[in-house]
Amino acid sequence: MTVTAANSEVLIRCGECPIRVQAVCAYCGPSELVSLDEIKSYKTYKPGETIVWAGENLTVIGSLVKGIATLSRSLPDGRRQMVGLLFPSDFIGRTGKRVAPFDVVATNEVVICQFRQPQFDQLIKTTPSLERRLLDMTMDELDSAREWMLLLGRKTAREKIASLLAIIARRTMALSAASPRDGVAFELPLTRETMADYLGLTIETVSRQISALKKSGVISLRDSRHIVVPDFIRLLDEAGDDSDGGFID
Repeated sequence: MTVTAANSEVLIRCGECPIRVQAVCAYCGPSELVSLDEIKSYKTYKPGETIVWAGENLTVIGSLVKGIATLSRSLPDGRRQMVGLLFPSDFIGRTGKRVAPFDVVATNEVVICQFRQPQFDQLIKTTPSLERRLLDMTMDELDSAREWMLLLGRKTAREKIASLLAIIARRTMALSAASPRDGVAFELPLTRETMADYLGLTIETVSRQISALKKSGVISLRDSRHIVVPDFIRLLDEAGDDSDGGFID
């Protein structure tokens, strides 16, 4: 994948896509991928740039190829709540829905594989594999939302941080069709401020809990953004999840 500047064209074919195993096209065969190739385009967003504003008409929908974005909603008095994170392979928009329900903002450089909504809606009618994959992704999103309600409502600050790290580790490994394992390493794509906003904590609490997890040996830091998990089961225990269960990807 080649990206030369923000909002530039990215040249990549569907069969070579890094999110192929998890994206909306995961169930598509060769002929269906050709059809997708004909109607897609790519767009790059800078860190902090708004991809979609809540309430605006959606003319383009698509999948994150690179980067992470936040989902949030602002109230009339200026209060804002972050309600979700979008990772590579996650889908922005909904077929048949023309108005965006949330603000979508890039946390780092984000690349979107996008489709004009009328064209994509028409393709779904003739491509059952796309419809099945969208349904599966919708059910996964519902499961994740329920887990997030538990996290925000009942978990301690330490459990919240450990849970978020486990989610990022799992999503990072999922793109390579692998399961999280001991020694998994990943780049933390969120600033301490964004993590605090997302988890309902202060920046000081986020930093303190990350330091505590490091001191306990649950994680190690190569630098401020690169994390290694020596024992993934122990991270799940710190998150308050069952070792054989936990968050649903």
